[in-house]
Parts: sequence; structure tokens; C-alpha cells
Amino acid sequence: MPWPGVVRAFFDRLPIENDRNVVTLLEGNTPLVETPAVAARVGTGVRVFCKLEGLNPTGSFKDRGMTAAVSAAKEEGSTAVICASTGNTSASAAAYAAKAGMRCYVLIPDGKIALGKLSQAMMHGATVLQVEGNFDDALRLVVDISGTHPVTLVNSVNPNRIQGQKTAAFEVCEDLGRAPDYHFLPVGNAGNITAYWLGYTEWREEGRIQNAPRMMGFQAAGAAPIVRGYPVENPETIATAIRIGCPASWKSAEAARDESGGTIGMVSDDELVEAYRYLAAKEGIFCEPASAAGVAGLFKTAPSLDWKEGDTVVCTLTGHGLKDPDRAIAVSPQPAKVSAEMSAVLAAMGFAS
Repeated sequence: MPWPGVVRAFFDRLPIENDRNVVTLLEGNTPLVETPAVAARVGTGVRVFCKLEGLNPTGSFKDRGMTAAVSAAKEEGSTAVICASTGNTSASAAAYAAKAGMRCYVLIPDGKIALGKLSQAMMHGATVLQVEGNFDDALRLVVDISGTHPVTLVNSVNPNRIQGQKTAAFEVCEDLGRAPDYHFLPVGNAGNITAYWLGYTEWREEGRIQNAPRMMGFQAAGAAPIVRGYPVENPETIATAIRIGCPASWKSAEAARDESGGTIGMVSDDELVEAYRYLAAKEGIFCEPASAAGVAGLFKTAPSLDWKEGDTVVCTLTGHGLKDPDRAIAVSPQPAKVSAEMSAVLAAMGFAS
């Protein structure tokens, strides 16, 4: 059967009652790709897989939660949605609202959003407002607005978002035939680590898997409130998708960490960029900078972890690299200029004349 999108694929596990209300772009069913070059840096006998969530319809994992949130909003009779966003949520909300025939309002931090993501929200017809503040300021505003006006909030504080996102854990288990031993992923607003843990624990409680992985979340060092233990007033990192100083799912992320025996750590921007470039150069996988936080965390912590022969690691890559092409160009060698002569081209290629 053709893939029906995550709500229909896992209909009995999601809070949608009528199939007529499903709003889908056929998200989900993303590849789980084995990455031997990453594994080679980890340890002998460890297998590493990357879940390529950048291959969802709008280019990020947000589509999993958005199909559930917008479908539920439609079922409740809503005609408009609203979100605060560093980029990916806005792109996803705008696309699914357009599909549903709803209005979409997006509040973004002024000057703190990758243009690839902003262009998506604009093209899908959202009303985009740039707030003179950071993401946390924008989130406070949309929470208040949705509480007093006829618009549905579709940030991850909406529990339907978490319900949709948990389906990625189901897919990982289906692809592997079991749960991984470790799951590494970025932590920004902390909805994703919360959702994966929910998915794994649901399947473990049902006996569909015997174990659940250690959840290994990583924040950017300049935006690491969970690691530091207090909100970061002015978060700064090149990884715009996780530039968040007070995560909405802070407590549930800590619960996922503690219940799984995992960790929430932090990586520097240099470590992020190194992992970002390594994935592209060694594995042929182009993700956005924030997506590389989990892999950067894997590289950082691998020497201190007690690996066992045959351990399986999954890293979630949350968004596609084309979300932020400017960053890719900035960290890459620039094209060489040569004359339109065979000898000049061959010389630049390293071939002898």
C-alpha cells in the first residue's frame, strides 16, 4: 500500500477521531541510513544510523507534529493557527495550514531566522511578523494570543505536536526490528526528545520492543539552559533552529533523560560545524547546522561511553541543509575562478598539463 502519512499510518495511536479531518502532505516514512564513516569514529562493533527527517515535505521533522496538530485543529472547527518559530515550525505550520485552507500567523525573532525557512512561510501565504526580541519572547506572545483569540497554537506546547512526533520512534523500531541502544538528537525547544521517548516507552509497555534507548540530547553551548540549569536570556549560536533560551518542553526533556539513563549535554558551534561538514563530506548527507548537534554530541561523548559489541546508535538529523544554504557556503571552500581554457581547468583539477 502507498504510504498514507503518519496520522493514517498510526491512526489508532493519535488523537484524531475522523479520517475526513486528516491534513497530510504524506510526511513520515523517512530513511534510516547506516553511516559507517560516523561509526568508524565511535568504536569497533558499533553501528550508527541517521534518521533523515530533512526528507519530510517541508524539509524538517516538524511535519510529523504539524499534521497531527492541524488535523486536530480542523476536527475542533478551528480556522486559523499561530506559532512562534526560529524557522522550521513556521514553514511547516504555513504549509499544513495552506493544505487545510486555514489562516496562519507566524511570529519570528527579528533577524534570527534562516532565509530558506522564512521563504517557505512566506510562499505558503502565512502572515509573518518579526518580533523585536528572541524566540522566547515570541512564544510568550503566541501563547497569550491563542488563549484569548480564535486561533489554535501549534507550537510543541500543543500536545498533539508531541503525539505526531512520537511516530518517528515507531518507524525507527520498525526499521531496526528493535529499539536502538542509544538515540542522539538536538535539543532546542525540547519537544523532539520528549516525543521520541514517548514513542519508545509506549511500544515497550505494549511489548513490541524489549528495551528503550538511552536518550542523548545536545544543546548548543550558547543556548543550553537545560545543561546550565537556568534560562538563557540572550541565546546565541549559529544553529538557529535550537537558539532557544527557555524550552517549552524543559521538564519532559529532563524526564526523558532521567528515565532512560541518558544525558543532555552541550556542544560548541565549532563542534557543530565539524559534525555538519563531516556528514556532508563523508556520508553524503546534507543537514542543517542544528541537525548535526546529535552527531557532534556522539563524537564528543563516544570516548567516555561504555560501548558493547553490537550496540546500535540512531542519530536524528532534524532538517535539510537547504534550509540554511548561506551557512553551508560560509563554512565551505569557495569556488576557484579559472579562465575558460582547458589547460587552466586541468591545472585547477590537479592534472598535469
